[in-house]
Amino acid sequence: MINVKEKEKKAFSEMKERFGYTSRYAAPRMEKVVVSVGTGKMSKADKKRNEFIADRIAKITGQKPVARGAKIAIASFKSRQGDIIGYSVTLRKERMYSFLDRLFNVTMPRIRDFRGFDKKSIDQMGNLTLGLKEHNVFPETADEELKDVFGLAVTIVTTAKSKDEAAVFFEVLGVPFKKK
Repeated sequence: MINVKEKEKKAFSEMKERFGYTSRYAAPRMEKVVVSVGTGKMSKADKKRNEFIADRIAKITGQKPVARGAKIAIASFKSRQGDIIGYSVTLRKERMYSFLDRLFNVTMPRIRDFRGFDKKSIDQMGNLTLGLKEHNVFPETADEELKDVFGLAVTIVTTAKSKDEAAVFFEVLGVPFKKK
């Protein structure tokens, strides 16, 4: 099984002719992967849910998550400044490659009715954001309890200069996109 790090090295040779790169540092590469979870309004009433989400994210990523507080108070959402409204983890280097390898090769085949991600998920800066509806698709969290299921977002940050360049880079990496 070829991992993501080796595919990233091969991306330069495949993209060199198409985009006219002269140096391998001109080709896009991954900087970091950010995994984030919003805890929702239930977390304010149930403090154990916050601990549960933090524990699951730590198991999935192999790194302790950082609690994210609200920047401003919003009365209609009954949130105050500083209330914990989510968790995030930033992965770099070996942990990033390990996580992406598990995501593409183990987790994606476990998603029910999965047909691929939409290319519209790539933003103008060349970053890809993937939304997963259930955290249970990761083998680290396969529980019998299905009452506390939450979704998460995975953002892959690259050095790509355009959306087209990033789309080709992600295809070379093996990100499953929808067939048209």
